[in-house]
Amino acid sequence: MTEEPLPTQRLKHQIRTQAEANRRAKPDKDEASELIWERLAALPEYVAAETVMGYVHFRSEVRTRGFLATALAAGKRVVVPYCLADHLELFLLECMDELAPGTWGIPEPKVELRSLADKRVDAGRLDLVVVPGVAFDRRGHRLGHGKGYYDKLLVHVRPGAPLVGLAFECQLFPKIPTRPHDVPMDRVITEKAVYRGRGR
Repeated sequence: MTEEPLPTQRLKHQIRTQAEANRRAKPDKDEASELIWERLAALPEYVAAETVMGYVHFRSEVRTRGFLATALAAGKRVVVPYCLADHLELFLLECMDELAPGTWGIPEPKVELRSLADKRVDAGRLDLVVVPGVAFDRRGHRLGHGKGYYDKLLVHVRPGAPLVGLAFECQLFPKIPTRPHDVPMDRVITEKAVYRGRGR
């Protein structure tokens, strides 16, 4: 992978810094998150999905723990990611009590459960994937923390499974700089709207 030009690195750093500041300063994150869940739950693609991958929120991200619990109660097969070395593994979540603080303090599946064969999930089995991000644009381009965890995972998701980014409206920017390996979202959902991304 070639090194990014310095101006692109600087621009990404500026966007990350501004987006994180915007997100931290946003009031009423719980209420805004509930509006985002409602928009997500109303998507026909979500309604039809049997196996849904979500993420467990951390710090000022769009809150997802209530949504994961709701999805479990609705009978969805819920999958959450966790960090292993330089990539993400997938875990079948059946109860919120199966989570504990892990890498970077982010709640993850308990270590003693990860090796169980019936808890492992292949990315190709996902019907819909919910993705966090530091910043997005309205065309579905995403800016993460720069580690590439999600980009490495998303290339293994089958083409028909929608990728849905969740963000507060204050995390949207006119244009996110991209590279060839970046994976655009099919939808970006905020408390204000559902934006149709360019997808893969």
